[in-house]
Amino acid sequence: MSVGVLGQAIENHIVEAHLHDLRDFTDDPHRVVDDRPYGGGPGMLLKVEPIVRGIEEIRSQMSGRVRTILLSSQGRMFSQQDAIAWGELDGLLLVCGRYEGVDERVVAFVDDEISIGDFVLTGGELAAGVIIETTARMVSGIVGRFESVTTDSFYEKRRLGPPQYTRPPEFRGMSVPDVLVSGDHARIERFREESAWEKTMHNRPDLLGLEPDRSHDLDRANGDG
Repeated sequence: MSVGVLGQAIENHIVEAHLHDLRDFTDDPHRVVDDRPYGGGPGMLLKVEPIVRGIEEIRSQMSGRVRTILLSSQGRMFSQQDAIAWGELDGLLLVCGRYEGVDERVVAFVDDEISIGDFVLTGGELAAGVIIETTARMVSGIVGRFESVTTDSFYEKRRLGPPQYTRPPEFRGMSVPDVLVSGDHARIERFREESAWEKTMHNRPDLLGLEPDRSHDLDRANGDG
């Protein structure tokens, strides 16, 4: 959070980001935050008491419209629409899971349980970073030209962004499409829209309710691509 667009926004006081140590909300000498799960099983769970104590104490210091989000592989999928909506809030409190997760009773004290994808991380810190950066981009004044945000993949339509090109106009036999240097803005807009849908069909057919074509994965596995 100290580099790039987000780092500049924090340095310029457009947004604030604070990190909190869960152990600060324990009340035992050893500052224990985890324990074995009831019913047995591998790994450890984060305990409910320090998390809820932390949520309540931190929320009491935040004003305005705030949402508390639990980062969890069991949560619903995070989307650009969430980032757009949360960018209008006054604050987010992100609770990062660890180990095998958190005591399920924590869910009663948060507004949402969110996953960033169908995979498992060691902890929720990277997921929190994804949500912070994605949501912060929706805050006015962070991205130089807000038009850059509104043309992103997923901003308004469930499709990917169009392919983009810059100089040089030719590289190793691959040329920039003629339409992009034609100066015809209507044709350029049409080309970008059509190309965006083509790219979505190829890379993310699931966004269109279609089954993905895995034949190219098999080709690569066989050394054919």
